[in-house]
Amino acid sequence: MRPSAQLLMPLLAGVLHAAGAAWPFRFLLDYGQPQWALHLLSMALLAGALLGASSARQAAWRAWVFTTAYLGCTFGWLYTAMHTYGGMPAPLAALAEWLLAGLLAVYFALAGGLWWRFAQRGAFSGALLFGLLWMMAELARGTWLTGFGWGAGGYAHVDGPLSFFAPLLGAYGIGAVAAFIGMAVAQACMRAMGRRAPGGVRPSGTAALLTALTLLIAPLLLPAAWNQWTRDAGTFSVTLLQGGIAQDEKFEQSSGVPQALRWYEAQLLAASSDLVVAPETAVPLLPQELPEGYWDRLSSGLRAKSHAAIFGIPLGDSQQGYTNSVIGFMPGQAQIQRYDKHHLVPFGEFIPPLFRWFTNLMHIPLGDFNRGPLGQASFAMPGQRLAVHICYEDLFGEELATRFTDPSTAPTALVNVSNLAWFGDGLAIDQHLSIARMRALEFGLPVLRATNTGATAIVAHTGAVQAQLPYGPAGVLKGKVQGRMGLTPFAWWAARWGLWPLWLAGLAALSWAAWSRRRQD
Repeated sequence: MRPSAQLLMPLLAGVLHAAGAAWPFRFLLDYGQPQWALHLLSMALLAGALLGASSARQAAWRAWVFTTAYLGCTFGWLYTAMHTYGGMPAPLAALAEWLLAGLLAVYFALAGGLWWRFAQRGAFSGALLFGLLWMMAELARGTWLTGFGWGAGGYAHVDGPLSFFAPLLGAYGIGAVAAFIGMAVAQACMRAMGRRAPGGVRPSGTAALLTALTLLIAPLLLPAAWNQWTRDAGTFSVTLLQGGIAQDEKFEQSSGVPQALRWYEAQLLAASSDLVVAPETAVPLLPQELPEGYWDRLSSGLRAKSHAAIFGIPLGDSQQGYTNSVIGFMPGQAQIQRYDKHHLVPFGEFIPPLFRWFTNLMHIPLGDFNRGPLGQASFAMPGQRLAVHICYEDLFGEELATRFTDPSTAPTALVNVSNLAWFGDGLAIDQHLSIARMRALEFGLPVLRATNTGATAIVAHTGAVQAQLPYGPAGVLKGKVQGRMGLTPFAWWAARWGLWPLWLAGLAALSWAAWSRRRQD
């Protein structure tokens, strides 16, 4: 490759990867929607760049360029949160976002270098090793140091043929399959062009290409019933509330706070469905800070209703600390059910050690929250069990899986309450909806999303969006939801072992490749 192409090819591939997660233009394709074919193309281009590398260092560099472009474009909305709503100077906000992308890309640079060092080019094992190494890089990004797996490759496939593997392997497993397919295609193209990789090895890629085609075509031919792992647990009606309060007003005592208190109180008490859900911090004040009589009026009104009500509210005090929480009023139950957020957002809900100087550059009305325990009990309403979680906690399927250890108490629906107004009307909302759809596929359960400005939606257990409110303005979404009982294979193994089966598969492949290379040397 020419020097310019050595940089341009992985750079272009990284941009395509980001576009595969959520299409960023309002022409040709549906804005904000995942494009699985683009993701596969991006992986094939990256694989071609790695096949053409002349050293492990060059392969690592190309993988780093690819991933920095992919991540930087994927979560560019962090700039909006830090600058527009956080008050950070624009150059520093842009620098911080791209530094984060570059630091996270180091995992993938390591994967690219290891692959070049140990892969047997042209063999089936080379494509398999690439898929598993890339998966381990995604796992490291998504779990280590609090984890930030946003935009992982698997989320581009909620609509494609690879979605078949979600209830079996989960999102990270789908990412491994997609990377395998990309390398298999790149090997086959190199062979068709009669080219040799550096070192004189001519890749055959026949077995890998046939396997890749099977992985893409077989899900389209198999009956859908073969991949149904959960069963009907009854239908219930739901009302989802979207307050539409701008982020720069949400915590203002003279505007957003009284607006939220009035609107959500009226909607919670007026709802007539079996379940009504309001978003994260729908009530934006601690109970002891609410206007006189508000809490008594709201709580007594909800207890008198025959429907269940769930809404977000901060709880705690200066002595015991504070939590970002959700509470539930259930018909016939005197005790209020409660969920405290477990996976907190760094720099928003807790400040990592040595980084207080960074948060001081922003003006965000959040601070250090206490962390709730992992695997908290589901909210019980008549005939259903609701796994409540807050905002980007649905990014961590392995943590949600801890609620499925006992099938008799496993959730029948997932309920997410969020506030994405921090990120404006950009692609973060669409990307988060794809994350929710992936969780529906992994667990075979419906997902209910109540948000401040979007995406407020009802997602079926098949991952399809049944109903959705427009982004931005206040609205009320009503619909019917079919709860589901039973465990998918992913729910079963992730509840017991977390993501360790995926880690062990990757480590086993790397160990075998290193041993094989040592024998050859």
